[in-house]
Amino acid sequence: MSNSSRRNFLKAGSAMLAASALPISVVELAFGKGSDENFTFAYISDSHITHIKGNKFVNNWDRGLIRAVAEANLLDPRPDFIFYGGDIAQLGKPEEIDHGLEILSGLRGDVHYVMGEHDYYTDLGEYWQKQLGPDHYSFDHKGVHFVVLNSILTYEKWMHQKWESGMHRMKQMARLDNPNGQPFMVGDAQRQWLKADLDKVSKDTPVVVFSHSPLQKIFKAWNFWTEDAEQVQALLKPFDKVTVLYGHVHQIHTNQIGNISFHAAMATAWPWPYPAAYTQKESLLPKLTVEMNRADPFFERDATGWQFINMHTGNVDVNYTLPDNANRVVAYDTKLGHPVDTRLQDNADRTPAQTHY
Repeated sequence: MSNSSRRNFLKAGSAMLAASALPISVVELAFGKGSDENFTFAYISDSHITHIKGNKFVNNWDRGLIRAVAEANLLDPRPDFIFYGGDIAQLGKPEEIDHGLEILSGLRGDVHYVMGEHDYYTDLGEYWQKQLGPDHYSFDHKGVHFVVLNSILTYEKWMHQKWESGMHRMKQMARLDNPNGQPFMVGDAQRQWLKADLDKVSKDTPVVVFSHSPLQKIFKAWNFWTEDAEQVQALLKPFDKVTVLYGHVHQIHTNQIGNISFHAAMATAWPWPYPAAYTQKESLLPKLTVEMNRADPFFERDATGWQFINMHTGNVDVNYTLPDNANRVVAYDTKLGHPVDTRLQDNADRTPAQTHY
């Protein structure tokens, strides 16, 4: 994408945002092996459609997804495809999944799906897979290798213990701070599949991985955590450039671990406050490459927005457009080898700024 077309794209996106407060991410890839053609894809995540009774759903959540779909259909340039990052449903009910898929069926273009824990733990993903197919897969597009993982599995013994009902199991995983829940993981079988899949891919091929939980260990008390993250990272380590995109956390996360850039998508439902602001439990949060300004709990759309992700050089620059909050750019610093926030980090040494809102 030329500088001129990129400016026009961002200008159009800003105009679209004037009537919007929804998180649509548009990702530009311009380094596909064997292809001189840039391409984009859109990313929508975490709608948490919540069934009340009959044909009634929590209005804010389904309306959020409806508007996200409408705005995705207005994107220019048109994305080659759309990813949905998980948690269509809130409690994994067929009514919630069907209602979400009915709304998402309005998207123009092919849609790829990632499974979230709210889609899974009522029936261990049976209905989701009946409607959408496999929970992990890969494909190639214009020289880029895409991988989708189900990262919200947990220990078999816990999943298959004697539960009062599937809904009881779901509710143990639905809360952020429930000690009866369990940590997420990709699991042995999927890691073996991933190794076999990546063994067929040249190490200079760009790899983009989609998961629902972050493939890193951020904050265990809220399950912003993947238990076998290091083992998955080790499989990705041999590649020149790897990007991991994930939902689940409902907020801005940016991090760099070795060759892997991590970026979170915001939700269409609600934002979570940054875990460091969680005062009920001592924070064990490691210092991320870029910290987030805390969401305003009195404004339901604070810290939601949409992202333009520029991968023109093979590294990731993310332009966050946030309603009722200052826009932010997280740009890859080639000298430091990781992303830096152009506004909220100290310009002298690029260390995370202790800025609070």
